[in-house]
Amino acid sequence: MRAIIVANGYAEEDERHDSLARPGDLIIAADGGSVLARQMGLEPQAVIGDMDSLPSELRDELQGRGCLFLRYPVRKDETDTELAVRYALKQGADELLFLGATGHRLDHALANILLLGMPELAGVKARIVTRDAEIWLVRDSLEIDGQPGDIVTLLPLGQDAIGVSTEGLEYALHDDKLRFGPARGVSNVMLSTQAHVSLRQGLLLVLRVAKTSA
Repeated sequence: MRAIIVANGYAEEDERHDSLARPGDLIIAADGGSVLARQMGLEPQAVIGDMDSLPSELRDELQGRGCLFLRYPVRKDETDTELAVRYALKQGADELLFLGATGHRLDHALANILLLGMPELAGVKARIVTRDAEIWLVRDSLEIDGQPGDIVTLLPLGQDAIGVSTEGLEYALHDDKLRFGPARGVSNVMLSTQAHVSLRQGLLLVLRVAKTSA
C-alpha cells in the first residue's frame, strides 16, 4: 500500500499532484499540509500533528467528510511529517510519496529530506516530489525516469558512498567512490528517458531536476 504524505512546506499556487494519486492510496496531511493537499487536488484521509497551522474552517470541513485527526502536543521530539511517516508505516505502507516537503524554511526542508534516511524506511520505496524535481535516498539501486537533459545529482549522505555505478548519465561512474563532503556528483545529465544508479556501501541522496527548470 502506498501513502502520500503532504508536509506543511511550499508549493506553487498552480502546482497540482492529483494525477499522482492512485486508487487505494492513503493520503496523510502533516498539520497545515492539509491546506497544500487541497490546493494540489488531494483529499486527506488523516491529518496528523499539533494542529497549530490547520485553519479551523478547513478542519471543520474535513471532519464533516470523515477525515481522521491525530493530535499531538506542540512540545514533542518528532516533526509532524515524521509522525505522518510513522503512522503510514503502522498502517502497512510499503511505499511513501512526499509532497510539499521543501520550501522557504531551509531547516524544515533539510529535516524532511533526511527523514528518507530513517532506518524504518530501509526496504520501503520513498521519494520526495516537487513540481520540477524528485529526491530519493538510495541504499542499493535506483531506476530514474525522466527526459534527456534532466539534471541528476548524487550526494553521499553521512559517509562515503562506495562502489557507485551509473548507466544513462553523461558522466559515467564505474564502481567509483563518492566522498562525503566534496561535490563531485553534482549536475550529471540524463542521456535518455531512463538512468540507473547503484552502490555497494553507504547512502546516496539522488536528485533529478527537470531540464526546463535547471
